Amino acid sequence: MTTTTPTSLLDALQWRYATKRFDPAKKIPAADWATLEQALILTPSSYGLQPWKFLVITDPVLKAKLRPASWNQSQIEDCSHLVVFLGKEDITEADLDRFVARTAEVRGVAPESLAGYKGYMMGDLVNGPRHAVIGEWAARQVYLAFGNFMTAAALLGIDTCPIEGLEPAKYDEILGLKGTGYRTLAACPAGYRAADDKYASLAKVRYAAQDVIEHR
Repeated sequence: MTTTTPTSLLDALQWRYATKRFDPAKKIPAADWATLEQALILTPSSYGLQPWKFLVITDPVLKAKLRPASWNQSQIEDCSHLVVFLGKEDITEADLDRFVARTAEVRGVAPESLAGYKGYMMGDLVNGPRHAVIGEWAARQVYLAFGNFMTAAALLGIDTCPIEGLEPAKYDEILGLKGTGYRTLAACPAGYRAADDKYASLAKVRYAAQDVIEHR
């Protein structure tokens, strides 16, 4: 397995920032984008359940429609690819059956052999007290994918900007999400920084290690 070095990882994380201005003329190569999609797919989630969907938008007309619902932020239109992160509104037994079937298919086992695992998930996510806040539980899983995506992009030298400054209900309407069981949580433009983005050269402001990390 090929791994990055500690130095190259930290260099990539120091290099990345929330890009305020993208160069609309620069597009992400297809091979690099395919890698980022696989990074999204490979994101870990609780139970492995993957309560998410990722909408990849490159259509200029659709991006232009989304911009007013994104506090008019120019990154929405100027980026190469826009990813809208969706979370499941609910988790039902049907969702668990789908996951069990997929697990059985991938691992070459009988679905019946996973009955205990399904029962454990049912007791927690469907019938347990966590179900009262299941939408928020799903949202936390989606944010794992959000962070994973930005780190993977940085390692490839691709800029991103996490955006929660948007109107989820309007996104849902524009993207036709009503009745799909998914809702908009956040968006992430990706592409390449404009040469005149002044924020690229600003020093990162982070608390010192001793203020946020404790060893016990």
